[in-house]
Amino acid sequence: MADASATNGVPGVALDVKDDHHEFNNHKDMGSPSTTNLTNSSSSGCFVTVPFMQKLIAEVAGTYFLIFAGCGSVVVNNARDNTITFPGISIVWGLAVMVVVYSVGHISGAHLNPAVTIAFATCKRFPWKQVPAYVLAQVIGSTLASGTLRLIFNGHQDHFSGTLPNGTDLQSLVLEFIITFYLMFIISGVATDNRAIGELAGLAVGATVLLNVMFAGPISGASMNPARSLGPAIVSNKYKSLWVYMVGPTTGAIAGAWVYNLIRFTDKPLREITKSGSFLRNSRK
Repeated sequence: MADASATNGVPGVALDVKDDHHEFNNHKDMGSPSTTNLTNSSSSGCFVTVPFMQKLIAEVAGTYFLIFAGCGSVVVNNARDNTITFPGISIVWGLAVMVVVYSVGHISGAHLNPAVTIAFATCKRFPWKQVPAYVLAQVIGSTLASGTLRLIFNGHQDHFSGTLPNGTDLQSLVLEFIITFYLMFIISGVATDNRAIGELAGLAVGATVLLNVMFAGPISGASMNPARSLGPAIVSNKYKSLWVYMVGPTTGAIAGAWVYNLIRFTDKPLREITKSGSFLRNSRK
């Protein structure tokens, strides 16, 4: 079983990304102070466009930096006699999430997390046709970052930076579900609700990551992000209990997004909502 400090993970971040084929009038971009419209400039229906490729590059670069910094803190801490310490690792994850959100959030939405991308898609806030490309970009970024760390820290400094349950798989599965649920709940609130202060979204999400890692890291590794766990697993060829970090964060993120949509404000009375059949439509906006 890996040392607790070596399994601390990160969730990916999440910003809502608009698409030219979907209208999202009731939310704003999490990383843009001016709530910049992120719709694709092309309306020809072509899937591969320059703006979309820019978003994918941003996802690769953002995920790379996030995993390199976060997992790097884990590797350095193990290689240098706990110099960084467990609280230090938690702070690195939180700060890394925050700075990446503010740097590429206005370009790609700074999902950096397959669970976040899938959760947004289930709520009709992200086009399903773009999900595979986003997920692939996130996994590539995580794998490249993990590979870079292994090249730099080899030999006796080569420590596994992935996530492993420090207990039973079921315990970690439940914990990953709960912490990712709250992460996505907060993301939905600060990034998709036009009443929230969008400029502070990166700070709110980064702080949530820090808190989750602080108390859940010693048990499950606090991954909250399938790409965060998959990248190091691919590089180190260690897939033990990997399913926990695929299922837990994904289902938790979907649940968190839908619960927030259920409590999203509406000024219509219940009788009008149910009569018009707009309840489900409102939950998707």
